[in-house]
Amino acid sequence: MIYFIGAGPGAVDLITVKGKELLEKADLIIYAGSLVNPELLKYAKPDCVIMDSAKMTLEEVIAAMVPAAQSGKLVVRLHTGDPSIYGAHREQIDLLRSYGLDYEIVPGVSSFCAAAAALKAEYTLPNVSQSVIITRMEGRTPVPSKQKIADYAAHNATMVIFLSSSMLEKLQKELIAGGYKEDTPAAIVYKASWPDEKVCRCTVGTIAETAAKYNITKTALITVGYFLGSEYDRSELYNPTFAHGYREADPSKLDIKPEVK
Repeated sequence: MIYFIGAGPGAVDLITVKGKELLEKADLIIYAGSLVNPELLKYAKPDCVIMDSAKMTLEEVIAAMVPAAQSGKLVVRLHTGDPSIYGAHREQIDLLRSYGLDYEIVPGVSSFCAAAAALKAEYTLPNVSQSVIITRMEGRTPVPSKQKIADYAAHNATMVIFLSSSMLEKLQKELIAGGYKEDTPAAIVYKASWPDEKVCRCTVGTIAETAAKYNITKTALITVGYFLGSEYDRSELYNPTFAHGYREADPSKLDIKPEVK
């Protein structure tokens, strides 16, 4: 069996219990060495074979996984964050299918979730934003028509931008061209959940300047939107005046206050 496991955003204790247990049982671990915290490899048993995919091609990864799985070994492909976001695991899976091998995907905590935690923020605030756009700048990997930064910026929703730390001047120009104002709140989160995490708050118009100030050139997420502001509407979910299937409306509960000791 081959398991594609999300390693989480970086902190060792943010891998799932299932992911950790499979690392402990694995006979072969192929991990994304440029992004996955190497401390996670300490869960591997002594005789486990460990390979760094940062130095490998797709063909080399498949050439290592296939014979191991065919001989009955437990194989772990350890991806950063959650494999479903910029994980490049679909192409691996399609090749494994051609060999008739079984595989399973174990989800992980994405870095965009860890970034929100680092910001102590909620991406979806009532009457501010009810949508989160996860995207990236166009680089060596092209971006389809109508899916460029400026196209999405027109919505003024919450945006989380991956894989773009080396193109920040161009990024902020596209954000402004698309419709964000220069003073729209933004933040750069470097290595979310890692020991050397940095949180740099700024505006759309100062993203590149802020990154340069703190010497951030890679491994960072850019977050944009008024979810970083101070104004929002109260959620109806816990509003005493709002009834739903588990609670009747009771406006008198608006007066409940905690006891101060």
